[in-house]
This record gives sequence, C-alpha cells and structure tokens, in this order.
Amino acid sequence: MRSLVSMRAVQLSGPHQFAVVDVPAPRPARGEALVDLRAAALNHRDVWIKAGAYAGLNWPVIPGSDGAGVVVEVADPSDADWVGREVVINPSFDWGSREEVQGAAFTILGNPRQGTHAQRIAVPVQQLAPKPTHLEWRQAAALPLAGLTA
Repeated sequence: MRSLVSMRAVQLSGPHQFAVVDVPAPRPARGEALVDLRAAALNHRDVWIKAGAYAGLNWPVIPGSDGAGVVVEVADPSDADWVGREVVINPSFDWGSREEVQGAAFTILGNPRQGTHAQRIAVPVQQLAPKPTHLEWRQAAALPLAGLTA
C-alpha cells in the first residue's frame, strides 16, 4: 500500500467545532505500526470530547478511541509479521501497575493522542490484537472501549 503524505480526518478545533480536514499522515515510530482504518466506532467519550467536557483536552484533536483496520507499515523489522494483518486496536495506553485503578500516565486514544476518526493511525504494536474473523469491520471496531465498558 502506498504511503500517504496527507489524509482525511475528523478534527475538533474547539467545543462543537469540527470538520473533515486534510492533515499530515502519521508515520510509525520505533515499536509502532501504521494501521489503515477500515472502521471506527463512536462512544459516549466522543460526545464529551466534542462538547469540550472532557478533562485535559488539547485542541485540535482527532477524536475516536475504537478502531479496526489493516497494518500497512511497521517501523521495526522485527514487527514485520504484522504487515497485512487485520487488527483491532486497544485504545487504552499505560494503565499502570494496579489492576483496580489506572495510573497517572493512563490515556485513551482520541485525546491527548490523535484518534481513530481518520484514514490511518500509528499505534504501538503492543496495542494491536488480531481481528476476530467472525466479526465484520464495524463490529470489530466497536469491540475495544465500548465492549469493555459493557
């Protein structure tokens, strides 16, 4: 798949101020994979972010926590077996050492890190899981955050 210089994404520039815009396409850093998104889900967190009612918002932001797609590139040759695989993205980063509560470094895709309401996203390889073959793209995309909440 060819590299993109720019891509289309939903971008929020402030509360209730959103548009589909061209933004620079992400490139995977060391330990990351570039995922060509096939579906992205909405959840109530996106409503709070759109309204500006989510703690620690950084504008502009590409919202979206949940997503599924195909890995098109990796930064490290040791991760090359991911290229071409259908995946679901785990949007929860840096939970911390305590199972019962997240740590201070915990974040979720969509803020402060750019989210899944775009053509592509670069995420750490450890955040990827194989897409269940019995699920359609929309079902797989809705699984991580919304499924965990349910």
